[in-house]
Amino acid sequence: MNDLKGKPIKIGSLAEYQTESVVSREIIKKNVGTVTIFAFDKGQGLSEHSAPYDAMVQIVDGSGEITISGNKNIVKKGELIIMPANEPHALFAKEPFKMILTMIRSVE
Repeated sequence: MNDLKGKPIKIGSLAEYQTESVVSREIIKKNVGTVTIFAFDKGQGLSEHSAPYDAMVQIVDGSGEITISGNKNIVKKGELIIMPANEPHALFAKEPFKMILTMIRSVE
């Protein structure tokens, strides 16, 4: 992570697409939260799960299907969605897409 500090970086270059894979790279890791970039190949995803904190997903390439509590959302490049704490969510790539996941570990 230190090699990323203090200089401009092309976001899409932080995680490359790999055939039939989900690639992730944690770019900030602190006790209070993380920032991770993901690259999903077409047909790949993350199965339904929940987290104890809100999480923000920002799409940086392509578009992804993000289901929250049974409601499907298509989120496109340049858009974001907040996945509420303790609600089941899943991600699926109908086409290759890249996203940044920001998780802040805090309760109000």
